Amino acid sequence: MNPVAIITGGSRGIGRGIAFELARAGWDLALNYAGNRAAAEQTRGECISLAQRAGKAVQAEVCQADIGVGADRQRLIAFARAKFGRLDLLVNNAGVAPEVRADLLEATEASFDRLMRINVKGPYFLTQLAARWMLEQSAAGMPPAPFSRKIVTISSISAYTASVNRGDYCVAKAAVSMLTPLFATRLAEHGINVYEVRPGIIETDMTAPVKEKYDRLIHEGLTPIQRWGRPEDVGKAVAAIAQDALPFSTGEVINVDGGFHLRRL
Repeated sequence: MNPVAIITGGSRGIGRGIAFELARAGWDLALNYAGNRAAAEQTRGECISLAQRAGKAVQAEVCQADIGVGADRQRLIAFARAKFGRLDLLVNNAGVAPEVRADLLEATEASFDRLMRINVKGPYFLTQLAARWMLEQSAAGMPPAPFSRKIVTISSISAYTASVNRGDYCVAKAAVSMLTPLFATRLAEHGINVYEVRPGIIETDMTAPVKEKYDRLIHEGLTPIQRWGRPEDVGKAVAAIAQDALPFSTGEVINVDGGFHLRRL
């Protein structure tokens, strides 16, 4: 029996990179998407092909849900229950950037509310639902298959890096970072470890509009590892966590940022 993961925002970008690495490792996947079903279906097909090339047979299914909406979160969990009957890993990856990069003194409440709803409220309450289901499985005597159950949240270096033209995004990422120590503390006694993976500058659709800026900054030494991050870099970190590579760690932040977090003189 394959272990099962839900990946929110699993159709593109970092979510796709995570899906690919877990598929290669033999995980069945519930791939959540918000609006682009074609991208989700493409990711689903590629996951199955990648798994086959790695000698694995996996099942991947797609489910539309806006994780900022309570009914959609419930539906995503119900979908995974119906398709797979178990949950071993939740990856909170879905998130949005501001529709308009606005100076801190010009930013709108509407943009702030949108980011907090999707980037903070969504993963917070989806984690609550997933944790309850994991505890239900344990109470029913359902053993993990074969790895311990886990929750991983994808955040950002924006959790601690000030960008005054997207303050709402920074505040949302700082807020969602607290999800990990909270749930790690609550769930440790039940054998459920909780982690934050904190990407840096990753080459995705979201960063495409600022590619020229970051090309220059990386060349000038913004990060010790002088290249863009790739979705598979984040995927490899999640896959390592998922497969019990850090069994005596919980509440931990894993930086996947090319060394951006280092303070240098």
